[in-house]
Amino acid sequence: MLAVTSVRPGGPDVLELEEVPEPVPGAHEVLVEVAAAGVNRADLLQREGRYPPPEGASPYLGLECSGQIAAVGREVLHWQVGDEVCALLAGGGYAERVAIPQHQLMPVPAGVSLVDAAALPEATCTVWSNLVMVAGLSRGESVLVHGGGSGIGTMAIQVASLVGARSFVTCGSQRKVDACLALGAVEAINYREQEWGDALRAMTEGRGVDVILDIVGAKYLPANLRALSRGGRLVVIGMQGGRTGELDLGRMLTQRLSVFGTTLRSLSPMAKGEIINAVVQQVWPALSSGQVRPVVDRVLPWTEAAEGHRVLEAGDNIGKVLLQVGDGNRDGRESGDGSP
Repeated sequence: MLAVTSVRPGGPDVLELEEVPEPVPGAHEVLVEVAAAGVNRADLLQREGRYPPPEGASPYLGLECSGQIAAVGREVLHWQVGDEVCALLAGGGYAERVAIPQHQLMPVPAGVSLVDAAALPEATCTVWSNLVMVAGLSRGESVLVHGGGSGIGTMAIQVASLVGARSFVTCGSQRKVDACLALGAVEAINYREQEWGDALRAMTEGRGVDVILDIVGAKYLPANLRALSRGGRLVVIGMQGGRTGELDLGRMLTQRLSVFGTTLRSLSPMAKGEIINAVVQQVWPALSSGQVRPVVDRVLPWTEAAEGHRVLEAGDNIGKVLLQVGDGNRDGRESGDGSP
Protein backbone atom coordinates (compact mmCIF):
# COMPACT_ATOMS: atom_id res chain seq x y z
CA MET A 1 0.00 0.00 0.00
CA LEU A 2 0.98 3.67 -0.16
CA ALA A 3 1.64 5.82 2.90
CA VAL A 4 3.05 9.26 3.63
CA THR A 5 6.38 8.74 5.36
CA SER A 6 9.05 11.01 6.79
CA VAL A 7 12.38 9.75 5.49
CA ARG A 8 14.28 11.65 8.20
CA PRO A 9 13.46 14.20 10.92
CA GLY A 10 13.00 17.66 9.46
CA GLY A 11 10.63 20.15 7.88
CA PRO A 12 7.56 19.47 5.75
CA ASP A 13 9.72 18.67 2.72
CA VAL A 14 10.81 15.35 4.28
CA LEU A 15 7.32 13.91 3.74
CA GLU A 16 7.11 11.45 0.85
CA LEU A 17 4.52 9.08 -0.56
CA GLU A 18 5.97 5.58 -0.86
CA GLU A 19 5.15 1.88 -0.88
CA VAL A 20 5.08 0.27 2.58
CA PRO A 21 3.90 -3.10 3.94
CA GLU A 22 0.14 -3.35 4.43
CA PRO A 23 -0.94 -3.79 8.07
CA VAL A 24 -2.54 -7.07 9.12
CA PRO A 25 -5.39 -6.63 11.64
CA GLY A 26 -5.15 -8.61 14.86
CA ALA A 27 -7.97 -10.60 16.40
CA HIS A 28 -9.51 -7.50 18.03
CA GLU A 29 -8.73 -5.07 15.19
CA VAL A 30 -10.34 -3.96 11.95
CA LEU A 31 -8.64 -2.93 8.72
CA VAL A 32 -9.94 0.41 7.44
CA GLU A 33 -9.63 1.69 3.89
CA VAL A 34 -8.79 5.32 4.65
CA ALA A 35 -10.81 8.11 3.03
CA ALA A 36 -9.24 11.04 4.88
CA ALA A 37 -6.92 11.81 7.77
CA GLY A 38 -6.73 14.80 10.08
CA VAL A 39 -3.52 16.82 10.42
CA ASN A 40 -2.61 17.44 14.05
CA ARG A 41 0.21 19.29 15.76
CA ALA A 42 1.46 15.97 17.13
CA ASP A 43 2.10 14.95 13.50
CA LEU A 44 4.40 17.95 13.09
CA LEU A 45 6.31 17.01 16.23
CA GLN A 46 6.65 13.39 15.09
CA ARG A 47 7.89 14.56 11.68
CA GLU A 48 10.55 16.61 13.48
CA GLY A 49 11.65 13.59 15.49
CA ARG A 50 10.35 15.00 18.78
CA TYR A 51 7.28 12.79 19.38
CA PRO A 52 7.86 9.12 18.58
CA PRO A 53 4.84 6.82 18.36
CA PRO A 54 4.07 4.55 21.33
CA GLU A 55 5.58 1.09 21.34
CA GLY A 56 3.75 -1.19 18.94
CA ALA A 57 1.98 1.65 17.10
CA SER A 58 2.22 2.32 13.38
CA PRO A 59 5.39 4.29 12.53
CA TYR A 60 3.50 6.48 10.07
CA LEU A 61 1.88 9.83 10.82
CA GLY A 62 -1.81 10.32 11.47
CA LEU A 63 -3.74 10.24 14.76
CA GLU A 64 -7.24 10.15 13.26
CA CYS A 65 -8.93 9.03 10.09
CA SER A 66 -12.22 8.16 8.44
CA GLY A 67 -12.96 5.40 6.00
CA GLN A 68 -14.67 2.11 5.31
CA ILE A 69 -14.00 -1.21 7.03
CA ALA A 70 -12.24 -3.62 4.65
CA ALA A 71 -11.66 -6.56 7.01
CA VAL A 72 -12.37 -7.53 10.62
CA GLY A 73 -10.41 -9.66 13.09
CA ARG A 74 -11.90 -12.91 14.34
CA GLU A 75 -12.77 -11.49 17.79
CA VAL A 76 -14.30 -8.22 16.55
CA LEU A 77 -17.85 -7.53 17.70
CA HIS A 78 -20.46 -5.09 16.34
CA TRP A 79 -18.43 -4.00 13.25
CA GLN A 80 -18.76 -5.39 9.73
CA VAL A 81 -17.01 -5.05 6.40
CA GLY A 82 -18.42 -2.02 4.59
CA ASP A 83 -19.23 0.03 7.72
CA GLU A 84 -18.29 3.71 7.42
CA VAL A 85 -16.30 4.78 10.46
CA CYS A 86 -13.94 7.35 11.90
CA ALA A 87 -11.30 6.46 14.44
CA LEU A 88 -8.82 7.66 17.03
CA LEU A 89 -5.36 6.26 16.22
CA ALA A 90 -1.96 5.91 17.83
CA GLY A 91 -0.54 6.41 14.33
CA GLY A 92 -0.90 5.35 10.72
CA GLY A 93 -3.68 7.57 9.39
CA TYR A 94 -1.65 8.96 6.47
CA ALA A 95 -1.96 5.67 4.60
CA GLU A 96 -4.30 3.81 2.27
CA ARG A 97 -5.14 1.31 5.01
CA VAL A 98 -4.68 1.16 8.77
CA ALA A 99 -5.35 -1.51 11.42
CA ILE A 100 -7.36 -0.15 14.35
CA PRO A 101 -8.41 -1.66 17.70
CA GLN A 102 -12.18 -2.11 17.63
CA HIS A 103 -12.67 0.04 20.75
CA GLN A 104 -11.28 3.07 18.93
CA LEU A 105 -13.86 3.10 16.15
CA MET A 106 -16.85 5.43 15.89
CA PRO A 107 -19.68 5.41 13.34
CA VAL A 108 -19.79 8.37 10.98
CA PRO A 109 -22.52 10.64 12.38
CA ALA A 110 -25.64 11.11 10.28
CA GLY A 111 -25.35 14.21 8.13
CA VAL A 112 -21.53 14.31 8.20
CA SER A 113 -19.63 13.34 5.04
CA LEU A 114 -17.12 10.51 5.17
CA VAL A 115 -14.24 12.92 4.51
CA ASP A 116 -15.34 15.52 7.07
CA ALA A 117 -15.70 12.77 9.68
CA ALA A 118 -11.89 12.62 9.78
CA ALA A 119 -12.03 16.00 11.55
CA LEU A 120 -13.91 14.53 14.52
CA PRO A 121 -11.99 11.89 16.52
CA GLU A 122 -9.10 13.92 17.97
CA ALA A 123 -11.09 17.11 18.52
CA THR A 124 -14.18 15.55 20.06
CA CYS A 125 -12.30 13.07 22.25
CA THR A 126 -9.74 15.63 23.40
CA VAL A 127 -12.35 18.25 24.21
CA TRP A 128 -14.93 15.99 25.88
CA SER A 129 -12.39 14.03 27.92
CA ASN A 130 -10.62 17.15 29.18
CA LEU A 131 -13.44 19.65 29.61
CA VAL A 132 -16.11 17.27 30.90
CA MET A 133 -14.47 14.07 32.16
CA VAL A 134 -11.36 15.66 33.72
CA ALA A 135 -12.34 19.25 34.54
CA GLY A 136 -16.03 18.59 35.16
CA LEU A 137 -17.25 21.59 33.17
CA SER A 138 -20.98 21.92 33.76
CA ARG A 139 -24.00 24.10 33.11
CA GLY A 140 -23.62 27.70 34.24
CA GLU A 141 -19.81 27.57 34.40
CA SER A 142 -17.29 29.37 32.20
CA VAL A 143 -14.26 28.15 30.27
CA LEU A 144 -11.31 29.89 28.62
CA VAL A 145 -9.98 28.12 25.52
CA HIS A 146 -6.56 29.09 24.23
CA GLY A 147 -6.22 28.73 20.47
CA GLY A 148 -9.92 29.21 19.83
CA GLY A 149 -9.52 29.05 16.05
CA SER A 150 -7.80 25.67 16.05
CA GLY A 151 -9.47 22.32 15.48
CA ILE A 152 -9.55 21.75 19.23
CA GLY A 153 -10.69 25.30 19.92
CA THR A 154 -13.56 25.34 17.45
CA MET A 155 -14.85 22.07 18.90
CA ALA A 156 -14.37 23.25 22.51
CA ILE A 157 -16.56 26.30 21.89
CA GLN A 158 -19.37 24.07 20.65
CA VAL A 159 -19.03 21.46 23.40
CA ALA A 160 -19.10 24.21 26.03
CA SER A 161 -22.39 25.43 24.59
CA LEU A 162 -23.65 21.83 24.47
CA VAL A 163 -23.17 21.39 28.23
CA GLY A 164 -24.57 24.84 29.01
CA ALA A 165 -21.28 26.62 29.77
CA ARG A 166 -19.99 29.96 28.50
CA SER A 167 -16.75 30.04 26.50
CA PHE A 168 -14.10 32.72 26.24
CA VAL A 169 -11.28 32.23 23.75
CA THR A 170 -7.92 33.66 22.77
CA CYS A 171 -6.81 33.77 19.15
CA GLY A 172 -4.34 35.59 16.94
CA SER A 173 -6.36 37.45 14.29
CA GLN A 174 -9.60 39.34 13.78
CA ARG A 175 -10.67 36.67 11.28
CA LYS A 176 -10.38 34.04 14.00
CA VAL A 177 -12.11 36.29 16.54
CA ASP A 178 -15.08 36.61 14.18
CA ALA A 179 -15.17 32.86 13.50
CA CYS A 180 -15.11 31.99 17.22
CA LEU A 181 -17.90 34.41 18.01
CA ALA A 182 -19.96 32.96 15.16
CA LEU A 183 -19.50 29.49 16.67
CA GLY A 184 -20.87 30.63 20.02
CA ALA A 185 -18.00 32.02 22.08
CA VAL A 186 -19.18 34.70 24.52
CA GLU A 187 -16.02 36.76 24.03
CA ALA A 188 -12.91 36.36 21.85
CA ILE A 189 -9.62 38.05 22.70
CA ASN A 190 -7.01 38.84 20.04
CA TYR A 191 -3.83 38.27 22.07
CA ARG A 192 -1.76 40.14 19.46
CA GLU A 193 -3.66 43.35 20.19
CA GLN A 194 -4.24 43.16 23.96
CA GLU A 195 -2.98 41.34 27.03
CA TRP A 196 -5.42 38.47 27.31
CA GLY A 197 -5.30 38.16 31.11
CA ASP A 198 -6.28 41.80 31.67
CA ALA A 199 -8.99 41.53 29.01
CA LEU A 200 -10.44 38.37 30.57
CA ARG A 201 -10.55 39.87 34.06
CA ALA A 202 -12.40 42.88 32.67
CA MET A 203 -14.86 40.66 30.81
CA THR A 204 -15.57 38.59 33.94
CA GLU A 205 -15.61 41.59 36.32
CA GLY A 206 -12.51 40.29 38.03
CA ARG A 207 -13.90 36.83 38.79
CA GLY A 208 -12.01 34.79 36.20
CA VAL A 209 -13.22 31.50 34.72
CA ASP A 210 -13.96 28.07 36.16
CA VAL A 211 -11.94 26.05 33.63
CA ILE A 212 -9.07 26.74 31.24
CA LEU A 213 -8.15 24.46 28.33
CA ASP A 214 -4.53 25.27 27.48
CA ILE A 215 -2.37 24.26 24.51
CA VAL A 216 0.49 26.65 25.35
CA GLY A 217 1.99 25.25 28.54
CA ALA A 218 4.80 26.86 30.51
CA LYS A 219 4.60 30.33 28.95
CA TYR A 220 1.00 30.78 30.08
CA LEU A 221 1.17 28.94 33.41
CA PRO A 222 1.34 31.94 35.82
CA ALA A 223 -1.24 33.93 33.86
CA ASN A 224 -3.55 30.90 33.64
CA LEU A 225 -3.55 30.50 37.42
CA ARG A 226 -4.38 34.20 37.86
CA ALA A 227 -7.25 33.82 35.37
CA LEU A 228 -8.99 31.07 37.35
CA SER A 229 -11.82 31.74 39.76
CA ARG A 230 -11.92 30.10 43.19
CA GLY A 231 -12.07 26.33 42.72
CA GLY A 232 -10.89 26.68 39.13
CA ARG A 233 -9.37 23.90 37.06
CA LEU A 234 -6.53 24.26 34.55
CA VAL A 235 -6.12 21.46 32.00
CA VAL A 236 -2.87 21.55 30.00
CA ILE A 237 -2.95 19.52 26.78
CA GLY A 238 -0.02 21.09 24.87
CA MET A 239 3.42 22.59 25.32
CA GLN A 240 3.77 25.03 22.43
CA GLY A 241 5.10 27.59 24.92
CA GLY A 242 7.49 25.28 26.76
CA ARG A 243 7.33 22.36 29.18
CA THR A 244 8.78 23.75 32.43
CA GLY A 245 7.23 26.54 34.52
CA GLU A 246 6.63 27.66 38.09
CA LEU A 247 3.43 26.99 40.00
CA ASP A 248 2.33 29.56 42.57
CA LEU A 249 1.42 27.10 45.30
CA GLY A 250 0.17 29.89 47.54
CA ARG A 251 -2.42 30.89 44.99
CA MET A 252 -3.35 27.26 44.38
CA LEU A 253 -3.93 26.66 48.09
CA THR A 254 -5.83 29.82 48.89
CA GLN A 255 -7.96 29.65 45.73
CA ARG A 256 -8.36 25.85 45.80
CA LEU A 257 -7.09 25.47 42.25
CA SER A 258 -6.35 22.25 40.36
CA VAL A 259 -3.91 21.67 37.50
CA PHE A 260 -4.17 18.64 35.21
CA GLY A 261 -1.92 17.46 32.40
CA THR A 262 -3.29 14.94 29.90
CA THR A 263 -2.58 13.26 26.57
CA LEU A 264 -4.66 10.84 24.50
CA ARG A 265 -2.06 9.08 22.39
CA SER A 266 -0.42 6.99 25.11
CA LEU A 267 -3.68 5.73 26.61
CA SER A 268 -4.53 2.04 26.23
CA PRO A 269 -7.17 1.03 23.66
CA MET A 270 -9.59 0.28 26.52
CA ALA A 271 -9.05 3.72 28.10
CA LYS A 272 -9.55 5.37 24.72
CA GLY A 273 -12.64 3.22 24.30
CA GLU A 274 -14.18 4.65 27.47
CA ILE A 275 -13.70 8.18 26.14
CA ILE A 276 -15.01 7.22 22.72
CA ASN A 277 -18.15 5.64 24.19
CA ALA A 278 -18.89 8.82 26.14
CA VAL A 279 -18.32 10.97 23.06
CA VAL A 280 -20.60 8.84 20.86
CA GLN A 281 -23.34 8.95 23.49
CA GLN A 282 -23.09 12.65 24.31
CA VAL A 283 -21.73 14.44 21.22
CA TRP A 284 -22.79 12.30 18.25
CA PRO A 285 -26.52 13.16 18.63
CA ALA A 286 -25.62 16.85 18.53
CA LEU A 287 -23.56 16.28 15.37
CA SER A 288 -26.45 14.44 13.73
CA SER A 289 -28.86 17.27 14.60
CA GLY A 290 -26.46 20.00 13.45
CA GLN A 291 -26.10 21.53 16.91
CA VAL A 292 -22.39 20.68 16.71
CA ARG A 293 -20.46 20.44 13.45
CA PRO A 294 -16.93 19.68 12.32
CA VAL A 295 -15.15 22.89 11.33
CA VAL A 296 -12.93 22.10 8.35
CA ASP A 297 -10.56 24.79 7.12
CA ARG A 298 -9.46 22.92 4.01
CA VAL A 299 -9.18 19.48 2.45
CA LEU A 300 -5.95 18.73 0.59
CA PRO A 301 -5.02 15.66 -1.45
CA TRP A 302 -2.64 13.53 0.57
CA THR A 303 0.04 14.14 -2.03
CA GLU A 304 0.11 17.67 -0.53
CA ALA A 305 0.69 16.52 3.06
CA ALA A 306 3.67 18.87 3.29
CA GLU A 307 1.39 21.82 2.54
CA GLY A 308 -1.01 20.68 5.24
CA HIS A 309 1.85 20.74 7.73
CA ARG A 310 2.91 24.21 6.58
CA VAL A 311 -0.62 25.54 7.06
CA LEU A 312 -0.78 24.19 10.60
CA GLU A 313 2.69 25.49 11.45
CA ALA A 314 1.76 28.96 10.21
CA GLY A 315 -1.47 28.93 12.22
CA ASP A 316 -3.46 30.11 9.21
CA ASN A 317 -6.25 27.57 9.65
CA ILE A 318 -9.64 27.98 11.29
CA GLY A 319 -10.64 24.47 12.29
CA LYS A 320 -9.18 21.26 10.92
CA VAL A 321 -6.87 20.60 8.00
CA LEU A 322 -7.65 17.25 6.33
CA LEU A 323 -5.79 15.06 3.86
CA GLN A 324 -7.99 13.19 1.40
CA VAL A 325 -6.48 9.80 0.66
CA GLY A 326 -6.51 8.09 -2.73
CA ASP A 327 -8.36 9.42 -5.78
CA GLY A 328 -10.84 11.53 -3.79
CA ASN A 329 -13.96 10.00 -5.29
CA ARG A 330 -15.27 7.97 -2.37
CA ASP A 331 -17.86 10.42 -1.13
CA GLY A 332 -18.21 12.83 -4.01
CA ARG A 333 -16.25 15.69 -2.49
CA GLU A 334 -13.51 17.35 -4.48
CA SER A 335 -10.20 17.40 -2.65
CA GLY A 336 -8.81 20.76 -1.71
CA ASP A 337 -12.14 22.56 -1.97
CA GLY A 338 -11.78 24.31 1.37
CA SER A 339 -15.44 23.84 2.28
CA PRO A 340 -16.15 24.73 5.94
